[in-house]
Amino acid sequence: MKVKVQKIDGKASGDIELNDAVFGVEPRADILHRVVTWQLENRRATARPTRERSDVARTGKKFGPQKGSGGARHGARSAPIFIGGGKAHGARKRDFDQNLNKKIRALGLKMALSSKAKEGLVVVDSLELKEAKTQALKGHFDKAGYTGKVLVIDGDAVNDGFALAAGNLPGINVMPAQGANVYDILNHDTLIVTKDAVAKLEARFALTGGAK
Repeated sequence: MKVKVQKIDGKASGDIELNDAVFGVEPRADILHRVVTWQLENRRATARPTRERSDVARTGKKFGPQKGSGGARHGARSAPIFIGGGKAHGARKRDFDQNLNKKIRALGLKMALSSKAKEGLVVVDSLELKEAKTQALKGHFDKAGYTGKVLVIDGDAVNDGFALAAGNLPGINVMPAQGANVYDILNHDTLIVTKDAVAKLEARFALTGGAK
């Protein structure tokens, strides 16, 4: 698949051949749904449990006679009615971690990239800016017609000047190629990748057989 390459200011900068095995996969809603669900569930922290009666380290010895005190007949101090006792019907531990096959995760990322390629993936030669100014970058984006949320993916690391200029622009998110994931790609209206990012993403699947 051949697509146009442009500079960050929108000027043409040649062509690039995208690997169809990464950017030309037919998307499937069920695969994308599984990967997005796996991502979001694994972001949830483990729900902290409370200590119930059996979890409290207090004496189980009966501290008073069964009868004759004129009060209630109590047993262990771990009962919920005592200070320091266990909580009655407390919250249980809930772990939301899910497992998902690496091949499914890799396939989901390919499908997410392919879906953006069909909608008009933007490939730029680099994120180098003549001046790392927020207003200048906003002008480039407005001229190109990028509206809504924009995700920018660079190579090994995001260009420092670009990251600085994009930091104050709402809806603009940047990340290195290693951080590319299905949820963030699908959650943005426009995907911009550098030539370095394309090389890293294609190598990521080639070296691992597509199982990363």
